Amino acid sequence: MKHLALFTLLCLGMTEDAAPPFVAHEWGTFTSVSGSDGVMIDWRPLLGADDLPKFVYRDGEGRGYLQGIGTKNLFPTRVRMETPVIYFYSDREREVSVKVAFPKGRITEWYPAAVTVKPELNWGMLKIVPKADVALPREAAESHYYPARNTDAALVRVWNRSAAAVEEYQYEKFLFYRGVGTFDLPLRATLDQRTVTIDRIGPDALSTAILFENSGGRVGFRRTGPIATRVRVERPELTAEVDHVMAELELLLAESGLYAKEARAMVETWRSSWFEEGLRVFYLVPRRATNEVLPLTIDPKPDQLVRVLVGRAEIITPEQELLMTALARKLVSVPEPARTAAQAELKKLGRFAEPTLRRVLATTRDAALQARIQELLK
Repeated sequence: MKHLALFTLLCLGMTEDAAPPFVAHEWGTFTSVSGSDGVMIDWRPLLGADDLPKFVYRDGEGRGYLQGIGTKNLFPTRVRMETPVIYFYSDREREVSVKVAFPKGRITEWYPAAVTVKPELNWGMLKIVPKADVALPREAAESHYYPARNTDAALVRVWNRSAAAVEEYQYEKFLFYRGVGTFDLPLRATLDQRTVTIDRIGPDALSTAILFENSGGRVGFRRTGPIATRVRVERPELTAEVDHVMAELELLLAESGLYAKEARAMVETWRSSWFEEGLRVFYLVPRRATNEVLPLTIDPKPDQLVRVLVGRAEIITPEQELLMTALARKLVSVPEPARTAAQAELKKLGRFAEPTLRRVLATTRDAALQARIQELLK
């Protein structure tokens, strides 16, 4: 109740009512995977379904309203940059140009249409339209994409150079993009039995972190104080509710400068993913690191610019390694129906199945098991 009360009071001050004339707010996620030793693993979410609407543009698929899943899952990389969205708030219609660079990565999805995608994602000149009443594109299937619209942001109107005359403009509640990259993150998490050690990596202290665990549907979390250099956190008791950690994350996001509806939209966007089975650390990426990884240019400059990138550091636990070792042996060497059962267990690990396999491959000395894992990875 204390956290909820504090969150309510905080939200009263985090509204657009007293905002400057021109405001831009951005949120997104950097997802990484490491073993218990903290060493990051190159990975691909091979068992993860494409969760975006078909109208979203995808790298390698031409132009227009595109089909398929693009090329993102072909690239083993250290970091998946997931769903940054940029909102705009304005006291009037404005024309602005927006572009974002990703020097150590590759943009893989975006919407609305961009003028160029390489070497930077450039939407060119677009219009911010505070009072437009326009139906936004939507498909019947549910998607992580849509909850991000649940804010008071203005619409953006982008000229679609590839569309037919009847579709000259595309409207959306934000500018959306995703990508994959290989770059250093400002936090390393290591696991020793029941203790997670969180080390700051880089020049800036971290404001806080949340250690979260879901084991068999039972969840728990602990929030740290500021991380000047290092903190140690015990794995949490699994006695909490998902709603409790959602409220804590919303509070953290609002404290960082997002409006209340933006904080809620971000947590709702990742509700089914952030709180799935596993052990992970959530933390706020320092603004300087965000600007170095994703240089953003908005011209003319907003009166206020807030960028909140959440790091999600996934820790492969020894328990997961043991499970994957057993599954890897069964998937290659046993007859049906035991192999089918093992495949079903593998799918429960979702998009983290491949990095867990890679972790076992790097740590086992069993030559036969190494050969089986390499066969699976192919």
